[in-house]
Amino acid sequence: MARIRIPSTIVILFVTVQTGFLLFMYARYSSFMPQSEEKPSQVHILILSSWRSGSSFVGQLFSQHPSVFYLMEPAWHVWVKMYQNSAEVLHMAVRDLVRSVFLCDMSVFDAYMPWKRNLSDLFQWAVSRALCSAPACDSFQRTDITSEMACKTLCGRYPFSKVEEACKTYSHVVIKEVRFFDLKVLYPLLTDPSLNLKIIHLVRDPRAVVKSREQSVKALARDNGIVLSTNGTKVEDSKYKVMQEICRSHVQIYETATLKPPSFLKDRYLMIRFEDLVRDPLSEISEMYKFADLSLTPTLKSWIYNITHGQGPGKKKEAFKITSRDAVSVSQAWRNVLSFQKIKKIQEVCKGAINMLGYQLVDSEKEQRDLSLDLVLPRRQNQFSWSSFNSKH
Repeated sequence: MARIRIPSTIVILFVTVQTGFLLFMYARYSSFMPQSEEKPSQVHILILSSWRSGSSFVGQLFSQHPSVFYLMEPAWHVWVKMYQNSAEVLHMAVRDLVRSVFLCDMSVFDAYMPWKRNLSDLFQWAVSRALCSAPACDSFQRTDITSEMACKTLCGRYPFSKVEEACKTYSHVVIKEVRFFDLKVLYPLLTDPSLNLKIIHLVRDPRAVVKSREQSVKALARDNGIVLSTNGTKVEDSKYKVMQEICRSHVQIYETATLKPPSFLKDRYLMIRFEDLVRDPLSEISEMYKFADLSLTPTLKSWIYNITHGQGPGKKKEAFKITSRDAVSVSQAWRNVLSFQKIKKIQEVCKGAINMLGYQLVDSEKEQRDLSLDLVLPRRQNQFSWSSFNSKH
C-alpha cells in the first residue's frame, strides 16, 4: 500500500488554520454568552487615617452596623512585635496582615501572638460589636448597640477561633488603620481579585490632631519612635516631627488618589473631613454608607444623634473611648487650648496639608480665639472623591 507523504510545512499550516478556526468559533460563541464579572461575596472597607483624627469614632459608625465585621487597628500587633523597625519597613507586613483579615484568615496572627487563646488577646477587640454578638459571643444580638465595658465583662473568655468564625458570616469586613503612610503600598490589595476593597480616607485639622495627641503623649511614644525610625526608642514628639510625617502622608495619599489616579481606584476612594462629619453627621454618614453599600437603620440614627450631642468635650481619661460628647465643640477645642506659639509651629510643619485639605491658617491669636471665624473652608472642587465625581457627571 503506497504511503502519501505530506510535507511538514503543510501540516503546520493545516494545524494553524484549524486552531485559528476553533478560536474564532469560541470567540463567536462566547460573545453570545452572558458576561459576568464575579466579585468577592464580601465588601472590604479600609478606614485610612492617623492617630487622634476621629478614626475610632468613624470605626464605631461601621462597627455598630449589623452587617459589618469590624476590627480596630489589627496592625498594632505587627508594630508591637517589630517595634525596632521603621513604619516604611513594616508596611509590607501590615499590608499582608490586613489582607488576611479581610479574607477572614486569622491564622496570620500566629506570627505576632502565638499564645492567643481568647478574644481578649486581640487588640481593642471589645470595640467590635461583631465580637460581642453571635456567633462570637452569645450575650448580645447583632442588632444591639454594644458598649466596650459590657463586652469586656461578658465576652472576653470566648475562644480566639470565634474571630474567624464570626468574620465569615458578615457581608462587610471593615478595618480601621493608622499605620499606612503611602497609598501605593495598598495597590496590590486594590488590584487583588479576591478582594472588593474600598478606601475611606479620614482627615482632620492638624492643629486639632496635636491638641488631641497632647492628651495621649505616653500612649503614642512607641508609635512615634517607629514613625521616626529611632530603632525602638520612644519619642514624645515635642518638635512635631511625627506630625510633619503624618501631614506629609495625608498629602501623598490625597494627591495619589486624585491627581491622575490609576483606573482601579475608580469608585474606591472617598475622602472625609472629621469637621464635616461632626457638623452634619447624618449627611456625611449617609454618604459613607452609600459608598460602602450599607443602609442606615433607625437604631443607628438614634445612636449617632446621642453620641454626637453629649455635654462637653469629654474627659482626658476618655481619650481612647467613644463616649457621648458635644462633637462640634470637640472639633474646635484646640482654638482655646493651644498657645498661638504652638499653632504657628504646627502650621509651619503642616502648611501643605492644611491648605490642601481645606482649612484656614490663622495669622494671630485674635483670629485663633475668634470662634465666629470659621476655619473649616467649604469643600472645594479639588477636594475630589470618585463618588462625588460620578454624581456630577
